[in-house]
Amino acid sequence: LASSLGISAGVMTYVSFVEIFQKAQFSFVDHLVTDIEDEDKRFGMANLYATLSFFLGILTMVVIDKVINLISSKHGDGHGHGHQDISESLNNKDKEEKEEVVIAPCYTCNLDPAGDLKEWQEKAEAEEVRNMKLKDAATLAGNGGSLAGWSDDGVENVPAPTDLGMGGDEERVVDSSGVPKLASMTDEEIENKKLVRMGMQTAVAIALHNFPEGLATFVAVLEDPKIGAILAVAIGIHNIPEGFCVALPIYYATGNRKKAFWWGALSGMSEPVGALLGWLVLANSFSDAIYGLMFGLVAGMMVMISLKELLPTAYRYDPGDTVVTNSIIAGMVVIALSLVLYYV
Repeated sequence: LASSLGISAGVMTYVSFVEIFQKAQFSFVDHLVTDIEDEDKRFGMANLYATLSFFLGILTMVVIDKVINLISSKHGDGHGHGHQDISESLNNKDKEEKEEVVIAPCYTCNLDPAGDLKEWQEKAEAEEVRNMKLKDAATLAGNGGSLAGWSDDGVENVPAPTDLGMGGDEERVVDSSGVPKLASMTDEEIENKKLVRMGMQTAVAIALHNFPEGLATFVAVLEDPKIGAILAVAIGIHNIPEGFCVALPIYYATGNRKKAFWWGALSGMSEPVGALLGWLVLANSFSDAIYGLMFGLVAGMMVMISLKELLPTAYRYDPGDTVVTNSIIAGMVVIALSLVLYYV
């Protein structure tokens, strides 16, 4: 995955600077040909407009990231606080441990949905084990109205687990009849609903984030279908871990693979919508100025995606940089050869 992300970053960065930004310059030159007679001045103004469009694209991605952060922060307390206990026998220490297991990292906050994917998988698996233990304890309690090691009248016959089979030195809490208090299935369902809601919020945030990627692919296809195809593959590789981060919380909370799959797929549907928007904008106005603006915006967006998402995620999977740098260069070589062969 690190190598694939590195190749994608190399492709997107190279084609943005060498091809798409240059296309923005030439489009503005054609637009100014009737307004500015001096060729050097005309090219200088075209370069200025292309540069402004480029940084406007970067600014657009920054604004989108800020909006995503704002959406995430509104639900941030729900991630880290306010989780109800699924067993009243858990003391404060165990509550903190439980919250650490249940709560996944806020991927939309660090704008790197794939970065903590392994950590989320481990925590979700740990939560599954915990839920199984609670269900086993509840099953034992249903046999004769008592837990193993406890008589019906509340007399302890055999040493029993201190915290419903979850280990630890915590003090056991019992009710008025002497029976340890059991997990509430209602509270467990609440926790599962929170996981589902978190997955859906992640899907919405990623969908918003993926919107400009569809626009970038559309504009690249306008320039050259071959370049557009390569870019589509690069963006597709980048979106694979994002889909996991949407689907995993929903799957572990519901056990429904289809539901998890469709929510993951839904988060990527914003890219075709972005491409459709690009077509609608250009359908009624194919002026050189609009082309220049679109090419400049897309170049800035793609560079920002590469620097902000692809490269940090690639280095997380390859902290020793055994393949990432070489993969970036390889991606640049591939797209460079494609461009050279196209124009030769």
